[in-house]
Amino acid sequence: MDSLMSAVTPRSPAPAKKLSEVDFRSGATLEQLSAQVSELVLLEQGEFGDQTALEVHTAKDFIFNMLGLVQKLDQRLPVANEYLLLSGGAREGVLDLNPEDLGDYAKGADFDLDFTLLVPALKLHDRNQPVTLDMRHSPPCHSWLSLRLCDSNILSRWSICCQEENLIQTADEEEEEAEMGKGSIPSLGSPQSLDGCYFSPTLVTDWFWGVVSEAVEELRRSPQRGIPTPDRLERNGPLTTIILQAGSSRVLYDLLPVVSFRGWPAVAQGWLTANHFWDGKITEEEAISGFYLLPCCSPLGGRPDREWRLAFSRSEVQLKKCIPFPMAQAFQAAKAVLSRILARPRTGLSLYHLRTLLFWACDRLPTAYLSCPDPDTPGRLLLGLLDDLAHCILGKNCPNYFLPQCNMLEHLTDSQALLVARKLAHVRSDPSEHLRAALDQAQQAGQLKKELTSSTNGHGSPGHQPFNGIISPSEDKLAQRLQQLVTENPGKSISVFLNPDDVTRPHFRIDDKFY
Repeated sequence: MDSLMSAVTPRSPAPAKKLSEVDFRSGATLEQLSAQVSELVLLEQGEFGDQTALEVHTAKDFIFNMLGLVQKLDQRLPVANEYLLLSGGAREGVLDLNPEDLGDYAKGADFDLDFTLLVPALKLHDRNQPVTLDMRHSPPCHSWLSLRLCDSNILSRWSICCQEENLIQTADEEEEEAEMGKGSIPSLGSPQSLDGCYFSPTLVTDWFWGVVSEAVEELRRSPQRGIPTPDRLERNGPLTTIILQAGSSRVLYDLLPVVSFRGWPAVAQGWLTANHFWDGKITEEEAISGFYLLPCCSPLGGRPDREWRLAFSRSEVQLKKCIPFPMAQAFQAAKAVLSRILARPRTGLSLYHLRTLLFWACDRLPTAYLSCPDPDTPGRLLLGLLDDLAHCILGKNCPNYFLPQCNMLEHLTDSQALLVARKLAHVRSDPSEHLRAALDQAQQAGQLKKELTSSTNGHGSPGHQPFNGIISPSEDKLAQRLQQLVTENPGKSISVFLNPDDVTRPHFRIDDKFY
């Protein structure tokens, strides 16, 4: 009887599906926002197939070969140099540069892929080499650089980019500096003792633009089949921007001359003693392997001819590896949304400020919260980043992650802060609509890339084709053969050797085997 009763007893209802949390401000569900974030990130990553990978590789080779030619022509760059290649152009917030100087380029319309390359003009890695960072004249995170203590070879090589102190000073200034000079160590004496030894950012960027232009022009005079062609070469503030046509891909490179250091600056020692989200995930040696000086002055009345900005790009590359995936998704989506509203007019706010807030948020919030597998997480984190940014703008306060004493938004005027805050409030009131707009933009960029690929038949710009504009059967066959080898041999090193006098007989090498 008991078994019969249990058979007819109604079963307990299935547990109700958990309702997605609703954003109070916009009314959008976090699950819907998270789905849009995931779709946008996937779309922005694009189809990075074998052909694109090969084209990106040839573009990178062109840049490094061009810099090798710079060294050959000018002989000022370090012979054994260490470049830092960053994924994303300067407008993507990979560097803390004044946004007014970065130029206007749109993905899809102007380029398909973008990178930033830090090119050390000076590589001060020798621990026995004394260095004078003179921070007395600059706000936090900035410094003048004296080469007075460098060896004679460096001084003679870079004398064209050094400045003398020839300012006319008032009696009060002279008296003040005389007092500062009393009892000071020789490397930080009065400005008069450093005459002719200040490494000038403006002179360095002028020099770099000139030698890169000369090298690119030299390569243009002797084009070779299969080598990317420079489509545009432009100066944007301290940046030298070059867009290469590599097959069907247009690859943008922002080149920036910098000063490279090993170790860690004394002014940032406090950062090492605090607790961070990357503790235990990477070693301290990885996190503090070096820093840079960027040719960029303070927006609050800094001297562009003297002032360099401290940058910790090498550390940021390591820290990014430790960011939980949902947080990385939210950051990528926030960048895509904000890049549209910050483009015009530029008001002293860049995507690097958002990058800084990302690091601070990872320090502040529990890892379990940032990496929660709940479907609502990416949307929740996106809204959090937008709220954080709005708070910083209204307070005109965004501490540098490595040097918290440096307020990166101190230069904003009230009117500038109000303008950006209004734009951000508009985004926050309907984040779903702005994500849709970013999705549409990414789709259009992908469509433009496909149209370019089909119009060139996968062979790139006319500069890669014979002068009559007709692709020869042998050239088409070579491209097809190379694509087949790339597809059949994933992860292997593939090289093509061509006899310039007989391009009909290519030789392929896969790892150590020839075909």
